[in-house]
Amino acid sequence: MPPPRSTKQSPSPESRHTGGREAIAVTQEPTERTASGNSNPPTGTASSTPAEILARAQGGDHIAFAELYSMHKRRIYSLCLRMVGNVAEAEDLTQEAFLQLHRKIATFRGESAFSTWLHRLSINVVLMHLRRKGLQLTSLDEAMEPSTDERPGRSFGAPDLVLSGAIDRLVLEKAISDLPAGYRLIFVLHDIEGYEHNEIAAMLECSIGNSKSQLHKARLKLRDSLRMRSGQEGHS
Repeated sequence: MPPPRSTKQSPSPESRHTGGREAIAVTQEPTERTASGNSNPPTGTASSTPAEILARAQGGDHIAFAELYSMHKRRIYSLCLRMVGNVAEAEDLTQEAFLQLHRKIATFRGESAFSTWLHRLSINVVLMHLRRKGLQLTSLDEAMEPSTDERPGRSFGAPDLVLSGAIDRLVLEKAISDLPAGYRLIFVLHDIEGYEHNEIAAMLECSIGNSKSQLHKARLKLRDSLRMRSGQEGHS
């Protein structure tokens, strides 16, 4: 006669673990992964608006600050690169700009758009860097002395139509990066970033006439550089 079967059940997977916390961690982790779409979304998801991300970052949320960095880093890097014309310096200055942002973000009060505020903060970071390097912003040139390639009666502030139109972006960026430091700085601030001459003069601690002069001569050099590159491509 065969012995009776035991009615004792095999232990459940959870009972094999001696520690309750270990059992919870093992059994719950897959559930969280599969049900994450139905649970409350973690902080900093794509559903958050820029204003909500900014508010959380101002409250000390590091994930939200990382999102701000991802949203704005390319534009700030492009700004730094145009202003200093050096990739390594631009990368360092981009990091410095976001370090400054981390320190000062709580002071943003919303009087202007956040992107505008961050832009000006980044420009100030670059200008401080240039001053530490010893760039003499107020003596970039003999300012108001006309050069031989100037046309008589030309207004310093007039738009240069030669530089407008369908110019290859990479060629233009290279030509800008090849400008002397002072010319490049004022060209970027005025023609790319849209600052007025009185604002540039205040930022660089120079006269308005100096700013206008540097911009005009920067445009002349750019035009010559683009013509030269165009001629080289035509003969290649």
